[in-house]
Formats: sequence, C-alpha cells, structure tokens
Amino acid sequence: MRDISYPVVIAAAKTWFKLGDIKIVMTGTENIPEHGGALLAINHLSFVDYLMAGYPGVERGRLTRFMAKKEIFDHPVGGPVMRSFHHISLDRASGRAGLDKAREYLESGELVGIFPEGTISRSFLIQPLKTGAARIAIDAQVPLIPVVLWGTQRFLTKGKPRDFKRHKTVGIEIGKPMTPGLDADAGKVTADLQDTMEAMLDRLIRSHPAQEQPPGSWWLPSAYGGSAPTLEEAAALYAEERRLRAERRAQKRASKKS
Repeated sequence: MRDISYPVVIAAAKTWFKLGDIKIVMTGTENIPEHGGALLAINHLSFVDYLMAGYPGVERGRLTRFMAKKEIFDHPVGGPVMRSFHHISLDRASGRAGLDKAREYLESGELVGIFPEGTISRSFLIQPLKTGAARIAIDAQVPLIPVVLWGTQRFLTKGKPRDFKRHKTVGIEIGKPMTPGLDADAGKVTADLQDTMEAMLDRLIRSHPAQEQPPGSWWLPSAYGGSAPTLEEAAALYAEERRLRAERRAQKRASKKS
C-alpha cells in the first residue's frame, strides 16, 4: 500500500507529544511482530485513541490499519482522511464487508487495529467485549494482541470538554499475543481477552502518576476513587445513545419519504 498522508500525521503527532510534554509510558512493544499480519484489540477511552494506539506499531516500523464505524467514512472531511490511511469501514448494521476487508488486510501481512468494546467507554473500564476480534483472528489465523491505553480520556472523550493542556502521561501496555486455532471457540477467546485486558488496565491505573489522578477525578473509575460512571450507569448512557440514534435514523427515513 502506498502511504502519503499517514507518515505526515505520525510526524505531527510526535511533534505534539514533544511540544505538549506528553509522556508516553509504553511496555510490551516487543509483542508486536515486525512482519506479518496481526490483529490489535484495543480498549476505547477517547477520540484520540487512534493516534495513541498506532504508536506501538510505529515503534516497530509498522502502520496500523484501524477498523472504524462507517459514519466516519461518510463524513466529507473524515472520510477522505480515513481512506488515505487505508483504514477499514465497519457498518454497524451489517459488518460482514468490514470483517472480510480486515481478513484480506491481515492475510496480506498488515497490522490491523480493532476496538472490540464497540464504542468509547464512559466508565473508563473495559466494557463487555464483542466477539468480532476473536472471530477475525480465528478466521485469518493471525495473532490476537491485546493493547490497553490509559490517560487518553483526559484529552477528548464523550461528554467532556477537550483538554489539550501540557504535561500529561499516557500509559500503553501491549500484551502477549493470543494464538487461537481454527477450531477455537470465539466466545471463550473473547472471555480470555476480556480478563487479560482488565488485568492490564488495572496495572496501568495503579502505576499511573498519583498526582494526575487525585481522588474524585472525573477521568478515574469509581472503583479507584474517581467520579466516573459505574459500568451499570455507563450502560444506561449507552442505551439512551442508541435510542436517540435510532430516533434520528427514523426521522431521516421519514423525511426522505415525504
């Protein structure tokens, strides 16, 4: 694949990290292969996760092709940008084409990134994972590599004002590859992935600089002394989001018919 804009964005991101004194604390980069297809399963905290989750691959001399919702590709500005990076469009209503494209990329030796929670976590904990990541890894017979981020929610996340002030820390842990065989059960692989990512997130939160997550912080899960929604409260927020989204789609369809 020919990449023109992607390296430019990487250079810009590195400049931002330097000028903004963004400290990236990253472990496990050796778990990303230097060659061959591999699927990265990443937790989702913010709208800048694509930048941060792509950084481990860059450190290994590779570019990550992310799976993202179709609506981004339909945007007049976001669409051309995403396509120039050779990212993968995923239709929530019918994801088969996106899954097939991911397999095609993996079989051609690409590094593909997926957010198996399906949406940004409002609780900042790992939400119940969907089985798509496991099914793709099993189908393509490539390593499934868990990647967990911490701290990205402080920049730009759902329902909170953006904050790109300097002197923040971002933790990134890359776990050991999972290698499910062709006869592996996607549900079991997903459950193992969930347990692994939850343990990784716990390590990142506990090792994060204490001065950056004082008690009561909105970006800290309630189980760790913060004021973020619980998993149950977050689930209610997601349900309301889905209801409003369905309502908007219905109104759009009705306006087209009239």
